[in-house]
Amino acid sequence: MEIVLIVIAILVVALVSSVGLVVGTRRRHRPGPVRRPGVDYRPGVGDDAEVPRDSPTRTLSTVDLPPGGVLAPDAVPDRAAGPPALDVPAPTAGRLVRLRGRLARSESTFGRGLLSVLSRDALDDEAWEEIEDTLLLADLGVQPAQELVAALRTRVRVLGARTPAQARELLRDELLAQIGPTTDRTLHSRSHDGAPGVVLVVGVNGTGKTTTCGKIARLLVADGRSVVLGAADTFRAAAADQLETWGARVGAQTVRGPEGADPAAVAFDAVKRGRELGADTVLVDTAGRLHTKSGLMDELGKVKRVIEKQGPVDEVLLVLDATTGQNAIVQARVFTQVVDVTGIALTKLDGTAKGGIVIAVQRELGVPVKLVGLGEGPDDLAPFEPEAFVDALLGEPVGDR
Repeated sequence: MEIVLIVIAILVVALVSSVGLVVGTRRRHRPGPVRRPGVDYRPGVGDDAEVPRDSPTRTLSTVDLPPGGVLAPDAVPDRAAGPPALDVPAPTAGRLVRLRGRLARSESTFGRGLLSVLSRDALDDEAWEEIEDTLLLADLGVQPAQELVAALRTRVRVLGARTPAQARELLRDELLAQIGPTTDRTLHSRSHDGAPGVVLVVGVNGTGKTTTCGKIARLLVADGRSVVLGAADTFRAAAADQLETWGARVGAQTVRGPEGADPAAVAFDAVKRGRELGADTVLVDTAGRLHTKSGLMDELGKVKRVIEKQGPVDEVLLVLDATTGQNAIVQARVFTQVVDVTGIALTKLDGTAKGGIVIAVQRELGVPVKLVGLGEGPDDLAPFEPEAFVDALLGEPVGDR
């Protein structure tokens, strides 16, 4: 009997222990208050970014439709309307005159500085040295600066120049003589013999070459020309995209190839496409390349030779950055040797006080400046006009102030 009681006692103790264990376990695993991501702690991997909103979302049945149960006509895109309207570029004629205010920095340093010295009552050797220093600081170059000073000294000695108006007239005449007012600055881009005019645009990295190519297209379209663009800068996909965007704005078709394609092949295809379409001009944009890299310069020569299998290249336009000063002349010499440059497009002239670079480039290379960039706007590229340029450098005549 005692054994039976002992067994029953053991069973009771075991049962009580198991019940307590279960209850304790349940208590330990009872969920606490819910911590909300974005409120109680910073959300982590796997958490929602924020607590879901408590306000109910609207369903389709609760959205009010316009009267009649259909969307308003202006809410439905008109697919039959066609492509968006093209840009209308500003007229080419007189564009440099309209942009003369962009040369304000060059005017204050170059023109006004010279005029203030020339208008003095007495011009001694020190004054003439000051004039020569001003010309050198404006990137005119040593030889052109010396020649200009010598010519001014002779004219002042013979004619005299004591008033600001007289000094301005003398300086204007000499600057025009240095620039060359009768030089042919025509951009040779017209079609001939049933083939489009071909313009090859070259330059080093960072001069704004692709942008300039797009702006030239706008210039030509403003003159009533039809244009095909060749995206022969195949090293940068962004360059082809950029050129295509410029062309689309004025209705010019862009011929491009895959990234890393042979630039000469793309240029060849662009000229071929221009022939098929009967375009007036084909503009070929090439990759920027350092003038010190002989391999890349040889490649540029290849692009020109491949294009010439279909006809002559009418214009090789070298894009130079005016802010680089005399270094631009070093670059230009190498490009001239490789592809026979026929014209200069001088960009960023509004961002420099060194307007003398125009004279220096022409004197050193014997190649005329044909286009100047005076801002970042789409129509801030202008055909170079010597008289308008000099007048902008010197400011308004005294009698007009």
